[in-house]
Amino acid sequence: MADRTGQRLGNYRLTQLLGRGGFAEVYLGEHVRLGTLAAIKVPYTRLASPDEVESFEKEARTIAHLRHPHIVRVFDFDVVDDTPFLVMDFAPNGTLRKLHPRGTKLLLSLILTYVKQIADALQHAHDQRIIHRDIKPENMLLGQNNELLLSDFGIATISQSSRYEGKQDMAGTIAYTAPEQVQGKPRPASDQYALGIVVYEWLCGERPFHGSFTEIATQHVLTPPPSLREKMPELSPSVEQVVMTALAKDPKARFATIQAFANALEEAQLAEQALSSAPTILATPKKPASTTQPASEVAPFVPPPTLLASPDKEREQPAPSTLDGVARPLMPTLDKKITPPPVPGPLHAIASTPWLHTPTEAPAISPSPQPTALPLRRISRRTILVGLAGAAVAGGGGITWWVFATSPRPPSTSHQSSTSRPLATSHPLYTCRGHFDAVNAVAWSPDGTRIASASSDNTVQVWNAADGSHLYTYHGHSDVVNGVAWSLDSMRIASGSNDNTVQVWNAADGSHVFTYRGHFNYVNVVAWSPDGTRIASGSWDTTVQVWNAADGSHLYTYRGHINAVRALAWSPGSTRIASAGYDNTVQVWNAADGSNVFTYHGHSDILYGVAWSPDGTRIASANVDSTVQVWNAADGSNVFTYRGHSSVVEAVAWSRDSTHIASASLDKTVQVWNAANGRNAYTYHGHSDIVNAVAWSPDSMRIASASSDKTVQVWQPG
Repeated sequence: MADRTGQRLGNYRLTQLLGRGGFAEVYLGEHVRLGTLAAIKVPYTRLASPDEVESFEKEARTIAHLRHPHIVRVFDFDVVDDTPFLVMDFAPNGTLRKLHPRGTKLLLSLILTYVKQIADALQHAHDQRIIHRDIKPENMLLGQNNELLLSDFGIATISQSSRYEGKQDMAGTIAYTAPEQVQGKPRPASDQYALGIVVYEWLCGERPFHGSFTEIATQHVLTPPPSLREKMPELSPSVEQVVMTALAKDPKARFATIQAFANALEEAQLAEQALSSAPTILATPKKPASTTQPASEVAPFVPPPTLLASPDKEREQPAPSTLDGVARPLMPTLDKKITPPPVPGPLHAIASTPWLHTPTEAPAISPSPQPTALPLRRISRRTILVGLAGAAVAGGGGITWWVFATSPRPPSTSHQSSTSRPLATSHPLYTCRGHFDAVNAVAWSPDGTRIASASSDNTVQVWNAADGSHLYTYHGHSDVVNGVAWSLDSMRIASGSNDNTVQVWNAADGSHVFTYRGHFNYVNVVAWSPDGTRIASGSWDTTVQVWNAADGSHLYTYRGHINAVRALAWSPGSTRIASAGYDNTVQVWNAADGSNVFTYHGHSDILYGVAWSPDGTRIASANVDSTVQVWNAADGSNVFTYRGHSSVVEAVAWSRDSTHIASASLDKTVQVWNAANGRNAYTYHGHSDIVNAVAWSPDSMRIASASSDKTVQVWQPG
C-alpha cells in the first residue's frame, strides 16, 4: 500500500507511518489547527457505496461510545474519498507484545495484573453487546502511565462491514481465535477463549497450537490444548484448570463471563500462594528455591518505544538496554493499587523414469469431473472452513460460514487386483531437520544442486541436494513463510510470507535483494515464470499480482477470484497462469495482461494445489475432498480424477517428463501415480504428520517432501 505520510485526512495531517498490519495502517497525525497528536488508523477497505458508508458510520459511532479506562478511545472518524479512518487516543509506550516478546514466560502474579485490566475492559464492552474478536498481545497497549489499553475494537467490528469483511476478518488473529469464531459464530465467550490463549502463552512461553493458518484453525475446533502442567510441572492444578476451562471447545462450558474468568484466575493464584507459603516438615534440610527467574521467564524492562499506536504488526524497534543492569517487569501505574510481583534478579537432460513400475491393477480414478460427496460423519483434523478466507456476505452485513468435513476414508479398491499392490516405503535418502515448526513449502533449484524449504518458524532454509547438508538460513521474514520459488538460473529465491511481503534474495548467500509489498494480507504462494522475467504471488487478499522479477515493479493485478488464492502455476511457455484457492475454482488466464481464458469448475470444495504439466497439455488440481483432478489445459475438459488418498490433498507436482504425478496429503503420504491413467505406482510413508508440499528433482529421479513433522525428506520413488 502507498505511504500516506504528508496527506491530510479530515483535520489531521499524517506525519509518520507507524506501522502496517493485516487490517489497517496506523499513522501519527497532527491536528492542523490545534497541533495535538492522535493515532490515525486507516483500514485497507474502501467504501464505494452509500450503504457501505452508512454501515461504517454506524459501527464507528458504536465504538466511539465505548468509554473505559482500559480501552483506547476512538474520538473521531470520517470518510474522505471513499477512505474511512478512525482517530484514536495515542498510546506512547508500545504493546505487551513488544514488552514481552514471543517465547517469554511471565510470573503468574504479573499475568494476573494484566488479565484483570483486560477482563474489566472486555466486560464493559460485552455489557454494551460488543465483542472484540481480536484479542492478542499486539492489541494490548501501554498508556502514558503504563496502564493497559485494549485497542482495535474499531477494526474488529468495522471490518465486519462492507466488502472488506470477506477478505480480512481472520487476518493475523488465528492463533487466538475461538472455535465458534472460526466457524463464523463469535460471541462474548470467544473473547474469553482468546484471552485464555494469551494466558497459556504467557505461562509457558508458547501458544497451544502450531502450524499453518488452516492447521491452527482446525486444531482450535478439534484438538484439546496440550497440558500446561506437562510443560510446567510446578504449576498448580487449580491454575491449569482455570485456563483449560477458558479454552473449552464449547463456549457454554467456559466461565459465564470474562470477569468470572479473571476472578477464578485470581482465586487460583491466591490458593497457589497459600499452598506455597504453608509450613513443610522435611526429613532432611533442603536448599531454598531461588527467587531468580530463568532468563526467558520475565521480559526485560524496556523504556517506552517511539511507536505511538499499535497496528496489527509493528515495525521492528532497536532493543533497548536494561536499567542499572537489572531487568524488571514493567508494571502499570494505576489509580487503584496493585501489588507488584517479586523483582527478579539479573536477566539474562531428461530421460524417462525407469524406477516406476506399472502395476497390473486398474486405476483408482473416476471418468467423471464431478466429485463424489463424502459422508459427514466427523470433521477431520484438517477441516477447512470456507469462512477462513471470507466466504460470502449474508444479509444484514454479516458473514455466512460453511464448515465441510472430509472424513478420512480408505482409497478406492474396488478395481484393484488382490495380487498386485503399489510399492510402498518409508525410507528416505536423507532427512533435513533444521526447522523447528511445520515446513510449508519446498522447491528444488533448476540446476538440481540445492533445495529450499519454507516454514512456520519464519525462515527459509537452503540445503545441499546431494546429501541434505544445511547451507544457510534466510531470516528476512517476520512471520510464517508459506511459499518459495527459484529463478530460472538458480541465482535468486523468492519467498512469500504472512508478513504480507514477497522477498527476493541471493540464493548463494541469502543476501536480500528487494521486497515486494503489493499485498495487504498473507502471501500464500509465489511462482517464478519459466522464462525468468516475472513473479506471480497469490494472497489472502484474493488477488494474484504479477511483477517484474528484476526490480519488483508491479505489472498488473488479477482479480478474478472472490476468495483467498492458495496455489499458482505458470504454463511452460510463460504465456498463461493457473490460479486456485478458496472459491473452489481454478482460473486460467493470460499472463501478459491478466485477461481470463476460462475457469475450471470441476471441484466443489477448496483447492490447495495446482500444477501445469511440463509438456503444457494438462493441469492437475488438488482438493480438500481427497481427490486430484487432471484436465485439459486448453479447454478445461476433465481427463480423470485420482482418488488414492484418504484425506485432504495438500499439494501436487508433475515429473519433468510429464509421465507421473506426485501428490501430498493430510493422510501423511506422498503418492506417485501414472499421469495418463491414474495408476498408483508408489506410496511414500516416511512422514509422521501432514505432508504439505512436494517437489521433483529436475532429473525426475528424486522427490523432496515437506511436512508438519518439521522435516524435509528426499527419497527415490521405487
